Amino acid sequence: MDMYQRWLSPLKGFRCAHAALFGGESCSAAVRRLVSEQGLLGGRGEIAARFQTCRQAYGHLAAARTAGGGVQGVCCCGPVPIPFRCG
Repeated sequence: MDMYQRWLSPLKGFRCAHAALFGGESCSAAVRRLVSEQGLLGGRGEIAARFQTCRQAYGHLAAARTAGGGVQGVCCCGPVPIPFRCG
């Protein structure tokens, strides 16, 4: 996981869809935390749920881009992160 976060992730030039839409930690950081806290087998349910949520976030972001404008960021001024559009 360290090699992915250190070398490959920066080459992509973006964060995972979950982090882009909701803010907070990326999926790779979340998986790393879950594995360290619960182990691979113990955390597998939460890991699968995180990837499913990221897949749904990707669909939301892709639909927003298709509709024009796209989601440009996340406002986290309140208790709930709110995606905003520019342009």
